[in-house]
Amino acid sequence: MLFWRTITQIFFREVRPRGAFNIPRDGPVIFVGAPHNNQFLDPLLLSLEVYRETHRKVQFLAAAKSMERKAVGFLIRMMDSIPVARAADSATPGKGRVWLSPDDPCLVFGEGTSFTTEFPPRTQIMLPKSVNSAVAEVSEVLSDTEMKIKREFGGESGKGTTRIREKLSEMRREGVNGLEYKKLPYVDQQEMYRHVYQCLTKGGSIGIFPEGGSHDRTDLLPLKAGVSIMALGAMANDPNVRVKIVPVGLSYFHAHRFRSRAVVEFGTALDVPSEYVEMFKKGGALKREAVAKFLDLIYDGLKTVTIRAPDYDTLMLIQAVRRLYKTPGQHLTLGQVVELNRRLLEGYVHFKDEPRVQNLRKDVLKYNRLVRNLGLRDHQVPRAQKASWKTLGLLTYRIGLLIVWTILALPGTILNGPMFILASIISRRKQKEALAGSVVKIAGRDVLATWKVLIALGVTPLLYAFYAILATMVAIRAKAPLKWRIWTPFLVTISLPFMNYAALKFGEAGMDVLKSLPPLIIALIPGQQRSLNKIKTMRVQLSNEVASLINDFGPRIYEDFNEARILVPSASVPPSSGASGLWRRKSSTGAVDAQGLGLTHPMTWIDERLFGWTKSAKRGTSAWGGFSGDEVSRVGTPDET
Repeated sequence: MLFWRTITQIFFREVRPRGAFNIPRDGPVIFVGAPHNNQFLDPLLLSLEVYRETHRKVQFLAAAKSMERKAVGFLIRMMDSIPVARAADSATPGKGRVWLSPDDPCLVFGEGTSFTTEFPPRTQIMLPKSVNSAVAEVSEVLSDTEMKIKREFGGESGKGTTRIREKLSEMRREGVNGLEYKKLPYVDQQEMYRHVYQCLTKGGSIGIFPEGGSHDRTDLLPLKAGVSIMALGAMANDPNVRVKIVPVGLSYFHAHRFRSRAVVEFGTALDVPSEYVEMFKKGGALKREAVAKFLDLIYDGLKTVTIRAPDYDTLMLIQAVRRLYKTPGQHLTLGQVVELNRRLLEGYVHFKDEPRVQNLRKDVLKYNRLVRNLGLRDHQVPRAQKASWKTLGLLTYRIGLLIVWTILALPGTILNGPMFILASIISRRKQKEALAGSVVKIAGRDVLATWKVLIALGVTPLLYAFYAILATMVAIRAKAPLKWRIWTPFLVTISLPFMNYAALKFGEAGMDVLKSLPPLIIALIPGQQRSLNKIKTMRVQLSNEVASLINDFGPRIYEDFNEARILVPSASVPPSSGASGLWRRKSSTGAVDAQGLGLTHPMTWIDERLFGWTKSAKRGTSAWGGFSGDEVSRVGTPDET
């Protein structure tokens, strides 16, 4: 745990728990995580936060295919994970092409197929990505070119069947008859369930991501029934076992990037209803009904801790509205940012057809385009000032400061250069491989962070050994005393981690300063002042409209809207107390950075006291704290002021 804590603290700039008081201190627990957006890092963050809060160790269910890989498999086994065989990992292409009967959605015809030999009992058929990789279990093979499926593709709603028939009609017009398909073999999971039941009976903790695999979508995938069967089965087998389900939401700010941020949110623990356990024991249709109903309860629990946008554009819109709703002087924790996003998204989905909401969406998107065209970020717009000698002086000073941080970060950056380049190249290659082999990924970004960490773990020891040998050879060539020749490799190996960590912190400070330069440069360009004034005026109008719209529509969703609101639109910081589950962290101005490491920007006070003409000048800022539009968990940095 200490090893993984170190790794995650290096990769992430900030990881914050939320609702950790909901974690049961004893008894059998199943932690249900979603969305699964960061492959192997998701279970790491979840287990680390559980361990930090309760010292409980979580056994995760992991794909058997992943455990067969050398490096990845070793690390997964180190976490005492339970292997799960997935039918999709053993899918093989079928012969010929298939299509649906125009009269019966459960009747499949084939051309050039061999259904009698390819589809033994309980085998599944999977259609291509063009029809959302629809899957159905084969119930009866009538001949080599005709078979029946248990339920129609896409469920009883009929949407999947409609999509397939539309695609078949389109292909017929192009002269192609039927769709390609894959065979999914039946997988016996009895051994996996035995391990899970054994762990829960002993009062242990199980971790599972019930979407079935990692992805980079903005909404949840349909949940697999396994988690419901585990909880009900464990209690059906032993009446003394009382399993609790804890929904866990993982929210990332640029998940695939180095030094990004994350929030791990634990929801209220769910008890397993005793009536569902009795239905499960009876088997047959009642068992299936119990599994389905309890899965719905779990899904409802996950909805309380996850941000579920229908698409990427909607998510970007919600984040833009949140920034407009937050007035200057109001500073949110990462947990409050996630909660505010969730509430705004709920309101948008509920009222998106209202004319006022549609007009606001159009105006916000227009404002975003104008800000992007000027090369600014939204949080920089209110602070953009008229060009003056102060602007020029501040720009000159910050360029000098940037040069200082760059020089201090340069040695570590150069030494780690080979690792950065290798991690970037290999992770991009793995991204393409994952995208090609997946039916649910959009861009394959969910694997990037994992492979960056794995490559760094493998390359760093080799790189350190190389530098130690190189330094020793230099000492020998320089005819250094014998004791220094002996000590050189040890001194280099010991000093490199400290040098690299210093480069990391200096580099972060430099990036914060670099992000603060665009508004100063734009302010000094002749003719840009009119554009700045235009977007500043537009932002004020949009902020007022957002606040007015939320005040009008909010009480229609939340009965306790005024009592439990996160932000009060004013220039004052909102109170830290209030609704349960909302917390505030200490300001980074108190000489503590995001990881609590006590590193303060040694030249920050010059920035504010010589050039800061705002209230923040009285308290100073911290460039170590970092800031980037979406990530507003801390108080002022040079990027803001």
